[in-house]
Amino acid sequence: MNSELIIDSTPSEVVIALLNDKRLVELNREKSNNNFSVGDIYLGRVKKVMPGLNAAFVDVGYEKDAFLHYLDLGPQAASFGKYTKLVQTGKQTTSNLMYFKFESDIPKDGKIGNVISSNQQILIQIAKEPISTKGPRITTEISLAGRYLVLIPFSDKISVSQKIKTNDEKTRLKKLIASIKPKNFGVIIRTVAEGKSVADLDADLNDLVKKWDICFEALKTAQPPQKVLGELDRTSAILRDLLNASFNSIHINDQVLYEETKNYLHTIAPDKENILKLYKGTTPIFDNFGVDRQIKGLFGKTVTMKSGGYLIVEHTEALHVIDVNSGNRAKSDNTQETNALEVNLEAAVEVARQLRLRDMGGIIVVDFIDLHSAENRKLLFERMRDEMAKDRAKHNILPPSKFGLIQITRQRVRPEMNIVTVEKCPTCGGSGEIQASIILIDQIENNLRYILKEQNESDVTLCVHPYLEAYITKGFFFSSLKHKWAKKLGKKFKVRSVSSYNFLEYHFLNKNEDEIKI
Repeated sequence: MNSELIIDSTPSEVVIALLNDKRLVELNREKSNNNFSVGDIYLGRVKKVMPGLNAAFVDVGYEKDAFLHYLDLGPQAASFGKYTKLVQTGKQTTSNLMYFKFESDIPKDGKIGNVISSNQQILIQIAKEPISTKGPRITTEISLAGRYLVLIPFSDKISVSQKIKTNDEKTRLKKLIASIKPKNFGVIIRTVAEGKSVADLDADLNDLVKKWDICFEALKTAQPPQKVLGELDRTSAILRDLLNASFNSIHINDQVLYEETKNYLHTIAPDKENILKLYKGTTPIFDNFGVDRQIKGLFGKTVTMKSGGYLIVEHTEALHVIDVNSGNRAKSDNTQETNALEVNLEAAVEVARQLRLRDMGGIIVVDFIDLHSAENRKLLFERMRDEMAKDRAKHNILPPSKFGLIQITRQRVRPEMNIVTVEKCPTCGGSGEIQASIILIDQIENNLRYILKEQNESDVTLCVHPYLEAYITKGFFFSSLKHKWAKKLGKKFKVRSVSSYNFLEYHFLNKNEDEIKI
């Protein structure tokens, strides 16, 4: 699998597209004025303690106070509070925790009023960005993420990613980290650390300790609400978390961001510097790499699949609902059960892709086509689980219910990616909306393929608006779109212009001049 990052930088935002084998699988937007990113560390002030919710509201500088639940305090919340107070009063003169005396862990079922109080200054980390009308979700269980390791102050525990399966490698990594980590710092060993040398891990650990030093220095003079340590920008964070041997190119259209990314790559993966390329073309970068076309086809209410089936994606306040439909292109020589299984398996792949692409979180209910065979339902569940395993967000999947529903919960830490894919109708002047014109030619070609190849129709006529007719037949005969389609499909067809059609209207006629229903 080949992975590519296409990065479109504008003065207002940076849009990052992740492509696997040329297929868009993730889309990230980072606003230039976004001051609240997951991983940022702030010195906040407790505004209000709510015993009934067992939670508190904390001022971190956002228009809505951040929400801190007791369960997000972490066992060493008292130690963090003590450390913050000592640093600000000048009694803690070093960021090193070697001689710091820990407080007792707070009870798991305690009351928040016993741990923090109104007007208290508190060191917190953003766990969820502001979403809709809600302020940020925060935690006092602070962690610093690196390329291979995650550093956790006020802990001595060493954990290894569950995705590292070899016991010998787990033991090697644990012993190695135990020999180099500073006292009173815990470490989580990430999956990408597998097989890495002591030099690589030591360098990453030192970078994280330096981050903690920066946080300590900022905390000494900070006044709430104030950011004391920022997380990496989204581009660097994606590279840190995803960069692996399958990456073959990174394209950026901004010189400054290109230089920043180059420096970061030099730090984390010097052998990958050569895959970074500065895009200088006159065509917009997303148009050049086909990203815009995929965005228009994937973010609408209806998402089509290669087989002819399609998904209907609906959003409500409480959950997201995805309906799987087979369309009318089921293979006639298969049984209904076989057809349903084939469409469902394809839909499972597309659903997993859609969840990553739109960054949909919370509760997702997928209404698959009913399967009567328990074995087929098991196959569907396994396919869904395998595809979701590629998703970095935490999630849980339940097996299909007797109604054919698969329920998924997926962690949401950022606002959902929502892109409008309809355009103003050129015929009605804006009183209605149509599907994006960028994918119209693809739709015509797909329908033509279905009619000529699967329905085996002969003497087919494609009727379109005169502008479309000119576009399809333009150029020398052998270079026209019409000739290319005919060559690809192995059958000839006619194109007829109809001036009474609206701009994007098209129909197919058979040899008897009757319309072919699709």
